[in-house]
Amino acid sequence: MAKIMTTFPLKERHLKLIMELGQLEVKVFPNIKEASPYLKSTEILLTYGEDLTPEILSEATNLKWIQVISAGLDKMPFAYLKTRPDILITNARGMHGGPMAEFTIGAILLLARKNVEILENQKKHLWDRSIRVEEIAGATLGIVGVGSIGQTIAKRAKAFDMRVLGLNTDGRPVDGVDVMYARSGLHDLLSQSDYVVVVTPLTHATRDMFGQAEFRVMKPSAYFINIGRGELVQEEALLKALHEKWIRGALLDVFREEPLPPESPLWDAPNCVIIPHLSGRSPKYIERAMEIFRHNLSVYLRKQGEFMNVINVHKGY
Repeated sequence: MAKIMTTFPLKERHLKLIMELGQLEVKVFPNIKEASPYLKSTEILLTYGEDLTPEILSEATNLKWIQVISAGLDKMPFAYLKTRPDILITNARGMHGGPMAEFTIGAILLLARKNVEILENQKKHLWDRSIRVEEIAGATLGIVGVGSIGQTIAKRAKAFDMRVLGLNTDGRPVDGVDVMYARSGLHDLLSQSDYVVVVTPLTHATRDMFGQAEFRVMKPSAYFINIGRGELVQEEALLKALHEKWIRGALLDVFREEPLPPESPLWDAPNCVIIPHLSGRSPKYIERAMEIFRHNLSVYLRKQGEFMNVINVHKGY
């Protein structure tokens, strides 16, 4: 009998769907602290991936598989996990595609149609028809990190007749993207883009990838949108870019420190829209995560088929 443990609350209906797959023992805990006494006997662990440390995992001597129910893996202890090659790691990559693509298109429209300025005028009871709005048809969107989410963003952008540029590790072609670049082509992508959306995973190779050089090569009329991870961006460089008008503006959903401290200068930076990490939110989040887990659990129990979203611990994704 496989022993499964979660370190987050799980509703009864989701638990029933898991139990349908076979003879299972499932323990549900609200957090890792309460789950700790049962780690040693746990075979399968469901987690958001933010609560694991080498010390905790060293107690899980029978652990065979970790299913992370989010896409982000930047808080996973990969250095330790490299010493445990017997542990399979999978995540919920792909489930955020729809919500984050909708968020991105909404962000682009908000910026292009000057909706922030219009709402500020409403608060002042100010009727101002001199606001210069823009169209996004024909504009160029640069997607930094064309994985499953980036490809869905590209598909939505094409519906608005945007030109789409993309960047991945090796520049391999992606359906729906007009031109793809390898990482070495980042500046070429940035220099052509009217909107830059960052959705690349956070790894040792991508940490701090946006600094002064990257913002200086962007168009002065361009907008910067970050829905990836805050650590991808050097905040001092972004602040300088905004204050000195190297770029037109930014919309940020992720930050190096979350919640964003009240004293952060980003709150008052010119032409900067702050969003409290909502781009991936959806009322269907857990349902989609459980679909991935049920598929993988079926493969695990029956030893037939292929696991979804297997993670390479050496790459971190």
